[in-house]
Amino acid sequence: MLAYAGMGFVLLALVFGVVGAIVGFSAGRRDNPDGVKMTRWLGLAFSASMMLATVTMEVALLEHDFSVRYVAQVGSLSTPTYITIVSLWSSLEGSILFWGFVLAVYISASIALTHDRASPALADAIATWLAVGAFFCFLMAGPANPFLPLSSPVPTDGPGPNPLLQNHILMVVHPPMLYLGYVGMTIPFGFAVAALLRGSLGAAQLKELRNALMVPWGFLSIGITLGAWWAYEVLGWGGYWAWDPVENASLLPWLTATAALHAAMLPARRGTMKGWTTTLVLVTFLLTLLGTFMTRSGVFNSVHSFSQSDIGPTFLGFIAIVLVFSVVLVGSRIDRLEGEGEGGALVSRESAFLLNNLLFVALTFTVFVGTTYPLLAEAIRGVKVSVGEPYYNQMAVPMGVAVLFLMGVGPALPWGQPTAERMRALIPPVIGGLVAGGAGVAMGVRTTWPLLALVAAGFASTVTLVELGTALRVGLARQSRRIGGYVVHAGIIVMLVSVAMSSAYRLDEEMHIAKGETVSFQGYTLTFTGKHTEAESNRTRQIASVDVRQGGALITTLLPALNIYPGMGAPIGTPAVYPTAKHDLYLSLMSIDEDTIGVHAFQTPLMIWLWLGGGVVAVGTLISLVPVRVTAGAPVVAAPVGAAKA
Repeated sequence: MLAYAGMGFVLLALVFGVVGAIVGFSAGRRDNPDGVKMTRWLGLAFSASMMLATVTMEVALLEHDFSVRYVAQVGSLSTPTYITIVSLWSSLEGSILFWGFVLAVYISASIALTHDRASPALADAIATWLAVGAFFCFLMAGPANPFLPLSSPVPTDGPGPNPLLQNHILMVVHPPMLYLGYVGMTIPFGFAVAALLRGSLGAAQLKELRNALMVPWGFLSIGITLGAWWAYEVLGWGGYWAWDPVENASLLPWLTATAALHAAMLPARRGTMKGWTTTLVLVTFLLTLLGTFMTRSGVFNSVHSFSQSDIGPTFLGFIAIVLVFSVVLVGSRIDRLEGEGEGGALVSRESAFLLNNLLFVALTFTVFVGTTYPLLAEAIRGVKVSVGEPYYNQMAVPMGVAVLFLMGVGPALPWGQPTAERMRALIPPVIGGLVAGGAGVAMGVRTTWPLLALVAAGFASTVTLVELGTALRVGLARQSRRIGGYVVHAGIIVMLVSVAMSSAYRLDEEMHIAKGETVSFQGYTLTFTGKHTEAESNRTRQIASVDVRQGGALITTLLPALNIYPGMGAPIGTPAVYPTAKHDLYLSLMSIDEDTIGVHAFQTPLMIWLWLGGGVVAVGTLISLVPVRVTAGAPVVAAPVGAAKA
């Protein structure tokens, strides 16, 4: 019964999506206000249908209705309730349904926020959103149907979701954050398509486009950070980023969205780069589709890819259609967006924006090539190759340091023509950079790129603190975008310094410790005091107790574990971490018995600052979304480069 009800809601959403797209594009071409209103109602009907379909699936999961094939694949009577709820996105069909649900939330929220508008441009935007939604409904009605009924005999229990997805609480929040980032890029994509179709991107539309991009950018930033945290806390290898294809798939749209947010400052402030801004938005959406394909098609081998499927050809076809549509649209309409405004001097904030964008695009291309080359080489030449960390370190690290440096240069430079007074403002940041580099040398940093990263961070942080102080004096009500942008900059600086230091100076050692034995590791003494076993509804945990001392004093007891799931051959580890401001002590359990444990110990500098920096970025994004209140007669201070980043 639930299977047929859910499928009915999906088919309704498909009908509303197709009809809404047709009506919306027709209303946009005819400038028909009644058609715009009808498009809005069809968008809300699509959203309601998708939400009801998702609720139906959740009911099936919670009731353990194994007559629904998806429930039989990922459900289990022994799985905790919260895992049962989030198993919606643990496999292909449910994740596509969840995509549709998130899109429905975005569409209904966007329609509600534009309730007082009936412009043809809005009809074009809603029609674009519904066309995308219709495609995902088509997937759910065909190759990725989450509501297929299971023929008899109906099982009495199921295997539960992938054990890796049950092994940490971050599974509850990491995937939804990524989906809110990925799916949310559909909304600015619709606004960009509407701007190109209309040949106009005015101040109000530009603000709407920028805000629509900023929200999913913020979610994607949080999702990537939580994903790195999940890898660090679950996989047991002591790292957080391995340039895995699916990791890269989330980074690619983040890079182009960041470039677009920076580029959006130019048309707002100088009336230029409107076409470039909309192009970056289109590319960002295409990269989110590519990321979904990488994650769910089974083409790429990845620890993050939890499903094999037959949707690959269909999905590639849709990506090709969107690509051709975008290229034709840009090629035929982009010239209508430009024509006003003027650029700045060679040494100006405008030039810093342009260089910033070029670096982000170059970095995107570098990661894209490294990610897709092995697949293309195998498809074309039949040769299996791999692109690993050395390639990314050689190509991406220098560009990352340059971006970090520009985060300080851009806000310090003036709009238009430079003045001697404004150029003298670069002296304190230069001093800040030299001081940071000197401090790094004093602490033993000798590797070139980490040292340059410290210098660039010192430069950028000096500018950020000065400009943030200036904006705070004006007040949050009038400078929320500016303040939020600089808070984001501060978080990014902290994260990049953490990445540079933790990547270059991580130390590790494998060891076996007998019960009662004490071993030394990087200034700590570790004593294995015993083991115990905990039986949970979905797993059995073997937990080692390790006392950690420093200078003879007990500072903590770490409890690394091995988790055994039914039907899973090898146990899955849960590392134990002791974080400090200076470094993390990280213990990953390799083996355990009554008398001995095998442990892989890591000491990683400045790790906690990576997670704290991600939190600062989230706070800055929220601040940037606070509406600006302009007092009559009060001067308006231009938002900085950093504001666009939020």
